[in-house]
Amino acid sequence: MSKRVFLIVLDSFGIGEEPDAAAFGDEGSNTLASIAKSPEFCVPNLAKLGLFNIDGVQCGERVTAPAAAYARLQEASNGKDTTIGHWEIAGIESPRALPTYPEGFPKEVIEEFSRRTGRGVLCNKPYSGTQVIRDYGEEHLRTGALIVYTSADSVFQVAAHESVVPVEELYRYCEIAREMLRGEHGVGRVIARPFEGSCAGDFKRTPRRHDFSLQPPAPTMLDAICAAGQSVIGVGKIYDIFAGRGVGESIRTSSNDDGMRVTLELAKRDFAGLAFVNLVDFDMVYGHRNDVDGYARAATQFDRQLAELLGLLRKDDLLIITADHGCDPGTPSTDHSREYVPMLAAGACVRAGADLGTRRSFACIAQTVCEYLGVCTEHLAGESFLGEIMRGGK
Repeated sequence: MSKRVFLIVLDSFGIGEEPDAAAFGDEGSNTLASIAKSPEFCVPNLAKLGLFNIDGVQCGERVTAPAAAYARLQEASNGKDTTIGHWEIAGIESPRALPTYPEGFPKEVIEEFSRRTGRGVLCNKPYSGTQVIRDYGEEHLRTGALIVYTSADSVFQVAAHESVVPVEELYRYCEIAREMLRGEHGVGRVIARPFEGSCAGDFKRTPRRHDFSLQPPAPTMLDAICAAGQSVIGVGKIYDIFAGRGVGESIRTSSNDDGMRVTLELAKRDFAGLAFVNLVDFDMVYGHRNDVDGYARAATQFDRQLAELLGLLRKDDLLIITADHGCDPGTPSTDHSREYVPMLAAGACVRAGADLGTRRSFACIAQTVCEYLGVCTEHLAGESFLGEIMRGGK
């Protein structure tokens, strides 16, 4: 039977500050501990797998016989963002941080973007994505100028009303920005943020967001799996994060629920290789908005869907659940946080209760996935833990 790996990234599901968190302004951050305090939080299936048995996790109830192998992963890269986190999961460690712009983008960058698009620019500051359209949306409607903003992450975001700038035109503008922003100003992502509504009081972002990412600087596990003739199915924003490289099939989703719906359908489908899933609502909808109860509800909903997925796994399937960084909704900050992330590995082939302790580098996942699929990994960072989690060894 063909081997399948389901790798699910709970975007921003951190489990406590890393040793260097203070250098990132994140001392005391703990996404899991914050949401576990909410009355909306109920994750019995994650608990059974061993979430609360992981090193350093002090919330929730430990179980005596976890059903999964589990570990705490420490980021080796210099960053705490989606791009760097996913690249590391896929086997690339990034010692150099991507550029950020706490004072906005340089004048020459904005002037060149305006010249190439033929439109003015509003804002050019770090801003909340929902607040920026309330504060600048009406001026944008009057003038047609593009709303450009950033955050603590390495992003260049462009917001525009769909009646003023059709979505395809907005995407073209973002492609222009992506072409410009390389080298010194090579931000991780350029993000199109279309919105709709008649005034500041009812503006809302639409689901037609699109990310334009940097190409990974080296081959990833996605490239390796594709080169071996196996499937790589990207669910959610995986295609965008890797700029399409190494993704054989991409399935866009509109929410966590939609992402899990697709994942459950894939579990019923025949393929050999990797289904790589990103569930972005944890981060985008709840973490960045400091919505503790909303984040907790999303975790509870995922846990219910996880029960169904576990029931669909075949004998040779490997399920890995992890995260790419933190985004603690219980702190005053609305930005990502430098946190450890969980690793839960489940399936009939997995030695239940295998405690891997704390491991340096998310890239151990790439090595493990590729080794399980029989794919060459000599160009990837990290060390495989496959031998430690398989029943009867490899």
